[in-house]
Amino acid sequence: MLGVLRAAFGDWTRIYDFTRPGSLAGTYRRRRLELFARLLASVPRPLRLLDVGGKSGFWDRSGMDFEGVRFVILNLDGADVDRGPYQHVVGDARDLRAFADGEFDVVFSNSVIEHVGPWSDQMRMASAIRRVGRRYFIQTPNRRFPIEAHSLFPFWQYLPLELRARLLQSFRLGWLARMPDRASARELAASIRLLSRGDMRALFPEARIWDERVLGLTKSIVAYAGFDEAG
Repeated sequence: MLGVLRAAFGDWTRIYDFTRPGSLAGTYRRRRLELFARLLASVPRPLRLLDVGGKSGFWDRSGMDFEGVRFVILNLDGADVDRGPYQHVVGDARDLRAFADGEFDVVFSNSVIEHVGPWSDQMRMASAIRRVGRRYFIQTPNRRFPIEAHSLFPFWQYLPLELRARLLQSFRLGWLARMPDRASARELAASIRLLSRGDMRALFPEARIWDERVLGLTKSIVAYAGFDEAG
């Protein structure tokens, strides 16, 4: 099946590689960041922006104007080093108790909330973001889009967990590495819990929901709130 799909559609990882000029993922990420830039333009400078689960390289590649913006980038591993406008901190997206209520002018997160665990953990992350940020902009792939965003496999999210684990033992799928044993394959498969538009509405009830569409279908979902402009 994988061979048939690749023959029909080419190398999907290239299509979905946002670092490649002209790629599908790069085009849609640029449009998403254009929306964010318009919203951010309404926020007075200087401002502090918390990026939950991001990387400084993401912002370096964005081409946005960051004059007056100071970034705090939170990750579990703390592998990056501070430089320029970027401060890196070690932390958990589900537990932002190190930060005060409303400490950040903006909280941003891109394709992270689907990785933090079950619904209860996703609720914890959403609640923490809403507490520490006066504004927020949160993106996640849409569960109902037919091509799953991590495996690039049609309807992957609807397959039984054990079948997903078996496939990961046999193949590298999209951005998901081939796993050497059933336990690690099962852990990887279970680590992604995609969200629907309704889920994002429930997690961020005051937010405006923006649909990122491909051929009329919602590819990913953005929840944002607190900005003066509608975008």
